[in-house]
Amino acid sequence: MKRVGFQFKVRPDRLAEYKERHKQVWPEMLEALRETGWHNYSLFVRPDGLIFGYFETDESLAAAQAKMAAKEINMRWQEFMSPFVDAQARPDETFVELEEYFHLD
Repeated sequence: MKRVGFQFKVRPDRLAEYKERHKQVWPEMLEALRETGWHNYSLFVRPDGLIFGYFETDESLAAAQAKMAAKEINMRWQEFMSPFVDAQARPDETFVELEEYFHLD
């Protein structure tokens, strides 16, 4: 299993609503994540809107993202979440992968 860390930024003025929406992630979206190999997925946030994401997968971040991009439910979720990022891309296209340089098992 590969451990993947990534970051992206949401608008600080919309952070409370962004977090609130994640309390009720659509069941179809959760199932799509599981089906496409996103395991042990967590999101963390700083007060300035910087998000750190972590998940485990058998593939790379790019491969996991590509599988999700093919899911219709993901397209709807990204549209639903797009007001929270200042970008011309879908929120999931703004992920910056972080290099893992240390791990303690």
